[in-house]
Amino acid sequence: MKVGRSRLVVLAATVLTVAAGGLGIATAQAAAPACGVAYRVTSEWTGGFGADVVVTNLGDAVTSWTLGWSLAPGQGVTQAWNATVTVTGTAATATNVSYNGAVGSGASVNFGFTGSWSGSNPVPSSFSFNGVTCAGPPAATPTAQTPTPTQTPGPTPCPEPSTPQATPSTSSPPAPIRVWMAGDSTMMNASACPIGWGSQFASYLTSNVTVQNSAVGGRSIQTWLYEGNVTSTKNSAGECTLSSTAYSARWSAMLDTANGFKTGDYLIVQFGINDGDSACPRHVGSNRFKELLGVMATAAKARGVKPIFVTPVAAITCSGGTAVGNRGFVTETTAAAAANGVPVIDLHARSVALYNTLRLCPNNGDYSTGAVGAFFCNDHTHFEAAGARQIAGLIATALKAQNIPLAAYLK
Repeated sequence: MKVGRSRLVVLAATVLTVAAGGLGIATAQAAAPACGVAYRVTSEWTGGFGADVVVTNLGDAVTSWTLGWSLAPGQGVTQAWNATVTVTGTAATATNVSYNGAVGSGASVNFGFTGSWSGSNPVPSSFSFNGVTCAGPPAATPTAQTPTPTQTPGPTPCPEPSTPQATPSTSSPPAPIRVWMAGDSTMMNASACPIGWGSQFASYLTSNVTVQNSAVGGRSIQTWLYEGNVTSTKNSAGECTLSSTAYSARWSAMLDTANGFKTGDYLIVQFGINDGDSACPRHVGSNRFKELLGVMATAAKARGVKPIFVTPVAAITCSGGTAVGNRGFVTETTAAAAANGVPVIDLHARSVALYNTLRLCPNNGDYSTGAVGAFFCNDHTHFEAAGARQIAGLIATALKAQNIPLAAYLK
């Protein structure tokens, strides 16, 4: 696992009191709309760094936002995700992208960027949200607490300009659902490398969604479905034989009538990275791969669940200065989606395009430093948290761009 310097800076809350007879006495009822900002340096190397920023809206709901801060001499911003960041002189401004402009009261939005530095790399001392500099909450705010040393401090409150009252919606909010996920290590939950993109997906969804991520590292679609029952012997068709057709505990849990799939839920499936292994038990042929995707889609639909297929996310492979595709089973995933009437997100193509946008090629093959090290673990396949978050963002973008109904649950 890569070891790097990581710093966390949360702008501490400042309590403001106003004397009677001055500008007025602040009360909880008269509290100005507020926001909070948490800025974290996720990795740092000679001349560069990665940063993660969380903005929490503690005031009225907004439909768009900007966040401004000042760069120190020698600092710059090279690439950003989940926001558009522009730099004029030393002034940096992050602006929402199409899918994360609306931030409800009490909700948070996250973006990140890679930057450059020389001399020193200090964290920003202040931020402005929609043009207003961050300040402190009224003294009467009852929820302010002093964090203990072992806890992460809360974000800095700041006033926000008033916005016109939105016209109340006459439509009901989407019903609570679960998003079930099946895949391999590039999707699985983890707190350290390798971190799958599925572990970051919930941050793009509203509170009406519960993500049930059952992705497991090292699995092909067949070993995920039939854990422990795939033998090391191939049949005449070249497929690994099964000692039993009993499903794995993870798939059985999804199929459970009491606690599993419910009408309106979604199932996101991504395999194809380990399936190309020539040896059993992971080996899966093209026809068997499509067959098993069909099995999962049919079972999900029978319970009112909407499946979404995802082509395998790309590793980083450079051809000169260009990132290129490197995964199999892309065609098979697309074909199975068409055969089963299932929407498909081509994450393979989208991830290659992202790597080229971030200019991760060419590189010297050292995945422990630089921009490529901020994105990937010490290999060319698995992700750091910042990389996983960007890959999850590609899924969120695709949901909206392709009009997949799950997009209704995006923040």
